[in-house]
Amino acid sequence: MEKNWTFPEIEYKRPNPDEIINTLKKHTECVKNAKSGDEVIETILSLDKELMPVFDMFSIASVRNTLDTTDEFYEKEQEYLNQKAPELAPYSIAFSDAVGSSPFRADVERRFGPMYFVNSELQKKSFCEENIPLMQREATLTTEYQKIMATCKIEFDGKTLNLYGIQKYFEDEDRNKRRDAYRAYSDFYRANETRLEEIWDELIKIRNQMGKNLGYDNFIPLGYLKQGRTDYGAEEVASFREQVRKEIVPLCEKLYKAQAGRLGIDCVYAYDEDRIYPDGNATPAGDDDFMINAAREMYHDLSPETAEFIDFMIDHKLMDLKNKPGKASTGYCTTFASRKAPFVFSCFNQTKFDMEVLSHELGHAFAFYRALRHQELSDMSNVTTDIAEIHSMSMEQFAYPYAEKFFGKDADKYRFAHLQDAITFVPFGVAVDEFQHICYANPELTPKERTYEWHKLEEKYMPWRKYDEDDDFFGRGGWWYHKLHIYLYPFYYINYTLTTMGAMEFKKKAMESFENAWKDYLVLCDVGGKYSYLNTLQMAHLSNPFMEGSVKKAITIARNILEDSIKNEKTIS
Repeated sequence: MEKNWTFPEIEYKRPNPDEIINTLKKHTECVKNAKSGDEVIETILSLDKELMPVFDMFSIASVRNTLDTTDEFYEKEQEYLNQKAPELAPYSIAFSDAVGSSPFRADVERRFGPMYFVNSELQKKSFCEENIPLMQREATLTTEYQKIMATCKIEFDGKTLNLYGIQKYFEDEDRNKRRDAYRAYSDFYRANETRLEEIWDELIKIRNQMGKNLGYDNFIPLGYLKQGRTDYGAEEVASFREQVRKEIVPLCEKLYKAQAGRLGIDCVYAYDEDRIYPDGNATPAGDDDFMINAAREMYHDLSPETAEFIDFMIDHKLMDLKNKPGKASTGYCTTFASRKAPFVFSCFNQTKFDMEVLSHELGHAFAFYRALRHQELSDMSNVTTDIAEIHSMSMEQFAYPYAEKFFGKDADKYRFAHLQDAITFVPFGVAVDEFQHICYANPELTPKERTYEWHKLEEKYMPWRKYDEDDDFFGRGGWWYHKLHIYLYPFYYINYTLTTMGAMEFKKKAMESFENAWKDYLVLCDVGGKYSYLNTLQMAHLSNPFMEGSVKKAITIARNILEDSIKNEKTIS
């Protein structure tokens, strides 16, 4: 492989499904004919080595499609790959079955860890050939949703804005402008409501049928399998949501009441929530390139490990962060495993959000960078999202001491606002999770009834939330439409809330001893997906968030900082 490669220069070659299938068949026969554990292990490693560059092409096509959703070539490639990918599953499962039934199974588990076979079993339990056409249709629908979001054009303030661009105005000093921007945002979803209803309705039907084809009552058990959940289920998640309602919702109400007083208004409306300070929120002290250079300085100072990592990312042009027309309205991190390279995608909008991107998404990237170098198999570098989001959210906390580099004199404003956002986000996050449970468990609900269910969840988890009386769309529950995870990544969103607990624990650890906190964090990153969720938490000395009282304990440090701050109306240091 060329030494000085960069992402834009990587040549895309369409994967050949027949060649992938033949490669899987060949290696399956090798496993069946193996005479020793070493032969089976070498076959597994050989298959991984052969397929990594091929599946990197899937990732490259996806990235380039999201970079410009109007690019017809990559749009067609994405459509093609979405149709072909499900057809590969039977052959991948056949290979896993051959390894699992091998007399040398124990040798494989000793080499690659217990999750190797657990993951194989999850793949088998979550797939049947009847579901292939359903998966293909699902991919078509989610791509359509993403394109609707990416090609959004909102005329406002004399500009044509996309969804990231309009959100900058939610922090504007002029309350009327904030309200008008919020209404323009609402109007975009209202204008697309009919099609968004149709897409969601069909996705529910498709996914529930997938679950039924596998013997379940609906999609929910399958959704949990697809999230890789092996040591907890819907009951534990429901108990966690209830802890959030009891412990975090009252704190959020107190924070928004203080915010109203700070802004000099009777109460905080939805369009006021992002305006933390009357004299303005923290804004980046420079342009997009300034922020990237500041990130390089931060990661060089943070640790030798992050210094090596950020140089790799920048030198190989593995970040695309600037907002552009046609760019997908999302943020993510993916990998090109054959190059041991993460890739970070987002859309800067010249608010504190940009700093969050540079810590959150690069937290994901750093974890991938480490795991790809510590795990023999590319699959073992992939973690379940309930662990992955600890990587990212904890990195946000590790970045607090460097806020001056990005915000100058407004650094304390950033730290307070970010910590408040981390806590006030959690009730919204659990509402998104409960909403999905309601929709899949009650497929007979009409689109308008589903939206009303969201309205009731706002009353339950976000009782402070108020909309203008003339905004009947958000007022009757339309806010959920903006959350792409509901459409694209079923049952993912609860992970952001579970991992907030881990991030708060790392915050406390770092305040007591950064050296010890960083040591545990590196363990969390390096083990990748080699162990189960709860076992991985134990290895990094983190608590089980489902235990009664765990939420109260985890947020103690944030609660104390925020309550002291609003009591004294001082920002945090």
